[in-house]
Amino acid sequence: MSWITIRTTNLRWEAELMQQVLAAHDIPSRILDIGIMSYLGAGSPAALQVRSPDQWTALLLLSSPEEIGRAHV
Repeated sequence: MSWITIRTTNLRWEAELMQQVLAAHDIPSRILDIGIMSYLGAGSPAALQVRSPDQWTALLLLSSPEEIGRAHV
């Protein structure tokens, strides 16, 4: 099964928080470090990936209400 990147962030802790939200809904995910590792806690870029069948559910769970409203216009 393939993995798809659904979000990227400049702060790894944000990716970890999103991963916890997905785990609460039994959606497997993984975080990939991209770019240069952090220095003195400044954060490091990361990508959040889910398996392809979970892509749309994960995107809905991590979307803000404003993003969902714009998608239906």
